Amino acid sequence: MTGDRVADRTAPPSCALSIKNLSFAYPGSDEPVLRDVSLELERGAFCLLVGDTGSGKSTLLSLIKPQIAPAGERSGSVAVHGHPVEKLDDAQSARTVGFVFQNPDNQIVCESVWHEMAFGLENLGTPPGEMRRLIAETSYFFGIDDWFRRETDTLSGGRKQLLALASTLVMQPDILLLDEPTAQLDPIAEKNFLHALFRVNRELGCTVVVATHRPHAMVDYATCAYRLAAGRLEPVEDMDELRAHPALPLASDPAPADAPTGETLTASRVWLRYGRDDDWILRGLDMVARRGRIHALVGGNGCGKSTLLSALGGALRLQRGSVRTDAAVTVLLPQDPRALFTQESAGEELMAWSGRLGYGKKEARAMLERLGLGACVARHPYDLSGGQQQLLALGKLLLAKPDLLLLDEPTKGLDQAARAEVARVLAGLRDRGATAVMATHDLDFVAQVADDVSMMFDGQLACTDTSEEFFRGNVYYRP
Repeated sequence: MTGDRVADRTAPPSCALSIKNLSFAYPGSDEPVLRDVSLELERGAFCLLVGDTGSGKSTLLSLIKPQIAPAGERSGSVAVHGHPVEKLDDAQSARTVGFVFQNPDNQIVCESVWHEMAFGLENLGTPPGEMRRLIAETSYFFGIDDWFRRETDTLSGGRKQLLALASTLVMQPDILLLDEPTAQLDPIAEKNFLHALFRVNRELGCTVVVATHRPHAMVDYATCAYRLAAGRLEPVEDMDELRAHPALPLASDPAPADAPTGETLTASRVWLRYGRDDDWILRGLDMVARRGRIHALVGGNGCGKSTLLSALGGALRLQRGSVRTDAAVTVLLPQDPRALFTQESAGEELMAWSGRLGYGKKEARAMLERLGLGACVARHPYDLSGGQQQLLALGKLLLAKPDLLLLDEPTKGLDQAARAEVARVLAGLRDRGATAVMATHDLDFVAQVADDVSMMFDGQLACTDTSEEFFRGNVYYRP
């Protein structure tokens, strides 16, 4: 080893990552998540890791970096550039293996963007002059310079994801692991992000491993792909199968002709900002969500979709304007589903509101089974994958039998089967006259499920159309 690194980028190509006979089981689980997994990647590879929700993709990535590896029973070995990962000290690990989490809130630790960019370099003892240069060039590379002085808790989920990537890459790791990195990016930001990731891979020689449910968006950048299923890892022999544009097994049906009509939700001249001296996020916004309809909110990262949902749900105080609803029960799925978790197991989580809402264990168990979480009943919610956490939070809200469901990125981290089940859930709510309003970047899901679509821009709704009308002729925002 030389200094804090275990590899020199000028060295000849070699095996960057070696995983041999790796098995892993979570505490208290009878079934291992990973079974005898082996993988070797040459330096400079761009590897896609695919598999169903809960298949173990996030677990496999985390075991490559011991500092964030989950507790559990493990066997087998993991090495980077021939060195066992457990023998790397913290500085060597930071400069050798970078990790971008599925949820950026798990990664961001500082109050301001600039400090988050500097945090890792400060811990590595980087000289001030070199630190300033690295932060400046990385910020320009990712377009962060316009919001460099912002506080991190005011950022949209998409911007947090970009910051998580930039604050990892500023330390110039040799191997970069990413868990669903585009889940919270708008379509334009996703393309820019993937182009930047491609440059990092090709120009800097950084080995990239991406766990994703959206391989079609990045397969052209990949040099190889592997699929996790039943705990085992197998190569994807035909990359063309990953190019197929995903379609939900359940296509959207129009709202029933005899569905209830009228307005469930009306927002009038809404103005909102977080601080007295901050810019307005919502500027005189007007919106109507009709009863028995699925209404999608789309738009760029930071445009205010999550803020609007929170305002519609009464979680934020308006400076001006009003929000009116005739819904008896309104629920909100936040961007981070863990905000809803208070119990020690998935089963207990779904029973948490049973006394107040009047349902029993039978209904809770049926909800777990319906959402594909039956085998997770005894697992701690934080030990679930990001997609499983999303489903668990949704199931908890559905047991409240809502009339108005507000959803922030409801398909984040979900595979095709889970997305189809969410589509069926929303269709069932709509058919009984309930209303759903969802903020999302998943345009495939919007096109196949939503009845109405609004685009947010400059603090207002730039347009509201039926889904068919919205996507007809749209150049940039299209499935």
